[in-house]
Amino acid sequence: MANIWIVTKREFTSLFATPVAYVFIVIFLMLSGIFTFFIGNLYERGQADLIPFFNFHPWLYLFLVPAIAMRSWAEERKSGSIELLMTLPISVAEAVLGKFIAAWLVLGLALALTFPLWLSVDFLGEPDHGIIVAAYIGSWLMAGAFLAISTCMSAFTRNQVVAFILAVVVCFLFVVSGSSIVLDAFQPWAGNLILDTVASFSFLSHFEAMAKGVLALNDVGYFFIIMVVWLYASLIVIEQKKAD
Repeated sequence: MANIWIVTKREFTSLFATPVAYVFIVIFLMLSGIFTFFIGNLYERGQADLIPFFNFHPWLYLFLVPAIAMRSWAEERKSGSIELLMTLPISVAEAVLGKFIAAWLVLGLALALTFPLWLSVDFLGEPDHGIIVAAYIGSWLMAGAFLAISTCMSAFTRNQVVAFILAVVVCFLFVVSGSSIVLDAFQPWAGNLILDTVASFSFLSHFEAMAKGVLALNDVGYFFIIMVVWLYASLIVIEQKKAD
């Protein structure tokens, strides 16, 4: 745990030593406000909740999370600093977890800084604060799933742009897997079991319940499983690249 904390602290500091974290947070806050008030019509709805705010999170994360994660391993390989990192008395697993936790904390900080939206709906009415807390937790878990996938894509290449594109494509598949367009494509030849399996991978279907205040064990477990699987995949890729 000590080594993981050391890597986490190093990465968290490096994210704020460059404009990366600042740009991400500013863009996230700006887009959150635009989507909530202008596209989500928070005032016009006449309801004191943050559903318009959370409904856009999957689409915000689809591009913003790969942008912050694309440098995590790609930059290390391109600059050659990964060789120095691998010579330190830490395991690859500790390095992967440390980098992931640091970026996940930045995502959590960006979410926390949206508290004025919460204060706004509290001023306008009497929102259910339990639902809002559950939605924030669900959003952070979903952000972690996006981040784990993006981290794995960054481990595949030393080109940050390629890492970004790969992450967006893979994350997009997870977002839309439960949509009618995708399911209709499977409908002619797939049975109900396959359709249900494909739909179960959708980030949207798992997050929608959380955005409404329901922190079901299967939804929470799903995002944790996604994180574990993709971080383990990152570990395998990095070990393989190290061997090469």
